[in-house]
Amino acid sequence: MNEYIATAMRHAECKQFEDGTIYAHIPELRGVWANEQTCESTEAELRSVLEDWIRFLMANHRPIPANDGIAVEVAVAR
Repeated sequence: MNEYIATAMRHAECKQFEDGTIYAHIPELRGVWANEQTCESTEAELRSVLEDWIRFLMANHRPIPANDGIAVEVAVAR
């Protein structure tokens, strides 16, 4: 899973708002975004959100989309 996270994080896109806060998201992974005061805290929060997103999908037996050919296998409930 670490390789998946590292690959996904390379796809992150960031934007700084007029108030100075940083917004980042991973476009291919719906709902994976963060908004913090600094680049470092935004990156850390985005990684945390990504990890939680993966855990949620795994716990609910939902497929995790492949990222640059890297997949996380999940036992999908039937």
